[in-house]
Amino acid sequence: MLVTIIIPCYNEINTLKRILELIQESTPAIQKQIIVVDDASTDGSGELLLSLLENTSLIQKLIIHKKNLGKGAAIRSALQYINGEITIIQDADLEYSPRDYSILIEPIIDGDADVVYGTRFITTHKRRVLFFWHYLGNQFLTFLSNALSNLNLTDMETCYKAFRSSVIKKIIICENRFGFEPEITAKIAKTQCRIFEVGISYKGRTYQDGKKIGWKDGISAIYCIFRYNLFK
Repeated sequence: MLVTIIIPCYNEINTLKRILELIQESTPAIQKQIIVVDDASTDGSGELLLSLLENTSLIQKLIIHKKNLGKGAAIRSALQYINGEITIIQDADLEYSPRDYSILIEPIIDGDADVVYGTRFITTHKRRVLFFWHYLGNQFLTFLSNALSNLNLTDMETCYKAFRSSVIKKIIICENRFGFEPEITAKIAKTQCRIFEVGISYKGRTYQDGKKIGWKDGISAIYCIFRYNLFK
């Protein structure tokens, strides 16, 4: 079964090559199509990706945005190039481990699920302990999303989401930035998709390490939760 992995990238030159290497090293048994979308990086990530595309087998498709648009826009750009039967979203940093791919896609392969969320909060895997208020914000957004979508997810904001490709291809993504997470959750909830959660490991970054999401994205997420659950 071919698995498409979409990697949105913005200014991740320090981790980019390593995450691509880890995807290959950690998942030798999985046939993969790697699509990377460089979202107008200014740190040399685009040039590095072009070199990797030309000189290695780490990437099968590279999309380069001329203007920085955001994570949702990057995923939207990649949808038309999906060839795999399953699609996974992977950030370009090292917070999420490709070693969890087999766990993430197992419910889909077994025929139990159409969409799988990797939860950082109910897991037996290792996870880095970081910011209390960031955790509380995640829990609040998940609670609000659940209340309006009638789901019982534990980690709506997780990066690791796996889809039957036929599911994600049918969804029109409107949000350009991190509003993608509540938007896609609301739109999936309105379908007849079977949604599962699996525990994953998590090696969170500090803002000094390059973490990008902030309080403004939290406000945007609240807006998106109401917009896509109630009005779209």
